[in-house]
Amino acid sequence: MKKILITGAAGFIGFHTAQACMDKGYHVVGVDNLNDYYDPVLKMARLKLLEGYDAFSFYKLDIADSDAMAVFFKDHQDIRAIIHLAAQAGVRYSIENPKAYSDSNLTGFLNVLEGARGLQNMGVLKHFVYASSSSVYGGNTKVPFSVDDPVDNPVSFYAATKRSGELMSQAYANLYQIPSTGLRFFTVYGPWGRPDMAYFSFTKNILEGAPIAVFNSGKMQRDFTWYEDIIEGIMAVLTTPPKSVEQGTIATAPHRIFNLGNNKAEKLTDFIEVIETALGIEAEKIMKPMAAGDVEATYADISLSQDILGFTPKTPISVGIPKFIQWYKEFYNVG
Repeated sequence: MKKILITGAAGFIGFHTAQACMDKGYHVVGVDNLNDYYDPVLKMARLKLLEGYDAFSFYKLDIADSDAMAVFFKDHQDIRAIIHLAAQAGVRYSIENPKAYSDSNLTGFLNVLEGARGLQNMGVLKHFVYASSSSVYGGNTKVPFSVDDPVDNPVSFYAATKRSGELMSQAYANLYQIPSTGLRFFTVYGPWGRPDMAYFSFTKNILEGAPIAVFNSGKMQRDFTWYEDIIEGIMAVLTTPPKSVEQGTIATAPHRIFNLGNNKAEKLTDFIEVIETALGIEAEKIMKPMAAGDVEATYADISLSQDILGFTPKTPISVGIPKFIQWYKEFYNVG
């Protein structure tokens, strides 16, 4: 059975990815530090479900701990692929606590890359897949965002760290020929999601009769992507590692980047309306200015993902949001 390392395995996307990999016959080695950025109870509930699989092994580790990660990789020299999803998330929190981002998204990323390098040197590693973010597009005004667009204008420290991860991976692919793929996720939502995400907090507040904060007076657009569409994209990427390509006198590194999004920019006001309709409750809204580090719109050009991966998102918010709300009510025993 092929062994895959998934970092951030108790996280939202990591949890669903681990399940998908095991359903495909892989053995998953999960790593997570189970930090308290949001309620660890949710992480522990995800982890409990994963530990019900015979093909799952879990290690509570902080990827920023260089010594611990070195020991981990020394003890796991049969890992065939890495899906690196562990990171400190959240644009706004990166303003409050930038060190958490440098530790996880820079030092931690480097520690995982070093592990990948060791596996590559042994001829074991087939693919290094890692999570980037639509945030790297920063202040870009051309939409939809293409992977060919310049990404040298980050508007948050979070975005800067995610772009740094892309460059670090590019360098390691060039130096050590590690087949590497970066995935720029666009506002992923769904069951078992992150409580700091807007759709999650909106649902919680509306059900509790509390007001919701609507930034930039609702003049925001997001490319909301259903989690199952994202997982299909990840699984397609996993079995499609890039190769070095000779271009004239230059050999390109085996590294590429894809957008994984819904290819549709939804108005925030419309998104809230779908939540209200699904709940049968009208929200009390408090209009606020644009938050520091935020961007007005995200919108994915997924033509490359469609051409190479066959990536075809299928779930509109009118279908996804009611499914999330059903899960929310069942998990939290409300409504």
